[in-house]
Amino acid sequence: MDPLSTNWRTRCPCDQPGGLLRARNRRAGHYHRGMRFAKGHGTENDFVLLPDFEDDLALTPALVTRLCDRRAGLGGDGVLRVVLAAAQSAGGGGNGGTGYGEPGYGGSGAGGDGGPGYGGPGYGGPSYGEPGYGLDGRGEPPAEWFMDYRNADGSVAEMCGNGIRVFARYLLDHGLVRDLAFTVGTRSGPRRVRAEPDGSITAEMGVPAILGTGRAVIGGLEYAGLRVSLGNPHLAVLASTPVAGFDLSAAPLLDPAEFPQGANVEVVRVTGNRQAEMRVYERGSGPTRSCGTGAVAAAVAAAIASAGLGAGAGLVPAAVPETASGTWTVDVPGGRLAVTLVGTASLLTGPAVIVAEGELDDGWLSGADGS
Repeated sequence: MDPLSTNWRTRCPCDQPGGLLRARNRRAGHYHRGMRFAKGHGTENDFVLLPDFEDDLALTPALVTRLCDRRAGLGGDGVLRVVLAAAQSAGGGGNGGTGYGEPGYGGSGAGGDGGPGYGGPGYGGPSYGEPGYGLDGRGEPPAEWFMDYRNADGSVAEMCGNGIRVFARYLLDHGLVRDLAFTVGTRSGPRRVRAEPDGSITAEMGVPAILGTGRAVIGGLEYAGLRVSLGNPHLAVLASTPVAGFDLSAAPLLDPAEFPQGANVEVVRVTGNRQAEMRVYERGSGPTRSCGTGAVAAAVAAAIASAGLGAGAGLVPAAVPETASGTWTVDVPGGRLAVTLVGTASLLTGPAVIVAEGELDDGWLSGADGS
């Protein structure tokens, strides 16, 4: 059964009288006057959202870094570009990277950056809607929206667990989806999301791929950890002391043979029954207050260790064993997340907040302000 399926179909704003027309008007151009933006966060992992429905914007690394600058820009751990999947598939905007439906993304278009496929070869799992993906194969509609995520340094990223919840909150707040459960396209494949009655957002994070052990040098000391992929690479280091004592001010040193594309590094400590605390150094962003995919990787490492498995026991399973399934609470500097590990999926639940919206100044965009 789809872990994010619902028997209830709570009506979204676009189902109310006039709501769909308002949503269509927004898509038609309201948010394309000037360069609109929104600012949001999930457990203080903050993002700049750029509504670019028709894939018109050439989002360069230089622009991303300026937007994420906390003194001269809007500030953020990354940028979420909001694009209609059909427009992204058509390949507009000159954005580079893998398009929605291009080779490397699992489709048939041209170009691509070698990323995982959207339900196709290289994705490393069954296709969207097939048994084993975590969905029940009932023919859920394909993703209408694509989340183009960029790290604060301008690099392209495969997936962002806190980002997808903030992305979903934006779509819900603007009436751009019909239901409270829907699918978002990412470079790691399609991801189901659902708005919860308490206002939090749950996102399906895919099947965690356990790749074996790895090592990192943190603060001049070498630590062993568990290599986990959630579409993006992680090294989860289990600690026996409070994570606040680890020096994450500088990037941990990784073995390029283990992480040729770099990785997010999490320091994790089990604090109770299915409870853990975590700090993270994110590839392309630095130390952040939270990381959604990192929280899942942390829960995987903690669950496996608590089940008597893992690197410390000399045995690393290829997947999360059934005995380690369940929901973990992961505390991060920016708040609290819930990670549910099930046989065919992992789920991430937490807050998602849109803080403000506005329009970027033309002078700032052109650099005419002398910055």
